[in-house]
Amino acid sequence: MTNIVLTGASSGIGAALAAAWAAPGVTFALAGRNAERLEATAEAVRAKGATAITRAFDIRDRAALADFVAEAERVGPIDLTVANAGILDGRRGDAGVEDGDTARAVIETNLIAAVDTIHAVLPGMRAAKRGKILLISSLSAFSPLPDAPAYSASKAGLLSYGLALREAVRADGITVSVACPGYVTTRMTETHLGYKPFEIDAETAARKIMRGVARGKAVIGFPEPIHTVSRLSAFVPEWLRRLGMGELRFRVGERRD
Repeated sequence: MTNIVLTGASSGIGAALAAAWAAPGVTFALAGRNAERLEATAEAVRAKGATAITRAFDIRDRAALADFVAEAERVGPIDLTVANAGILDGRRGDAGVEDGDTARAVIETNLIAAVDTIHAVLPGMRAAKRGKILLISSLSAFSPLPDAPAYSASKAGLLSYGLALREAVRADGITVSVACPGYVTTRMTETHLGYKPFEIDAETAARKIMRGVARGKAVIGFPEPIHTVSRLSAFVPEWLRRLGMGELRFRVGERRD
C-alpha cells in the first residue's frame, strides 16, 4: 500500500496508524480538524521516509472532502482509505440524556461523513479494481451505551454499512474491514468520565487493526474478553444487560479541539 488516505489523523488511533504504516515510498493524505497536531502527525511519518500532505477541515464539509480526495488521487490510485474521523459526545453533567444538537453532530460526523468519505474514494478504487477501506467503529456498535445513544447508533450504523459494502464491492477487488475497538487512550476518550475496563493505548490498538487489515478480516474487534461480551450482549435478557452495564455508566466532560 503506497497511497493512503486517513481521516482523523491529528491524534489518537489515526495518528498511531499513520506512524505504524509509514515507510519509504508511502504517501499519506492526512485530514483532521487541528492543523498543528495534524502537522505533527505528518512530521512523524516523514521522519520514517514517507511523504505526507495535510488538510485541516471539518469532515462534514463535503466540498472540502472532495477536494482532499482529489488531491490524494493525483498521486495515483488510492490503496487504502481509513475513515477514522469521529467524536465522542453524550450525556453531560446531571442530564439524563444527550441533547438533540449533540446527537445530530455525532451522527453527522461519525456516520454520515464516513459514508461520504467512502463514496469520495470508491469510484477511483472501482476503476482501479483494487483497494482497501477501513472503517473505525467501536464495540458500542454491539453493546449500545445509554449515556451516548447517538455515538452508539453512529458506530452501529458504520458497522452495518461496512459489512454490507464489503459484499457489494468484493467483485471489484476492494476489501472492506470494520475495526471495533474498546476503550483506547486518546484525546477523545479523555472526555469519557467513568470506568474504562481493559483500556489500551493507541499504539497497541493500531497494531491490532493493522494485523486485521492485513488478513482481510471483516470485523476487527478487541480487546478480549470485552469484545466477546459485547457481541453476546444482544442475546441476554434486558435485566442482565442492564446489570452488566451499571458499572460502565459515564458522563461526558468538555471536549478539547
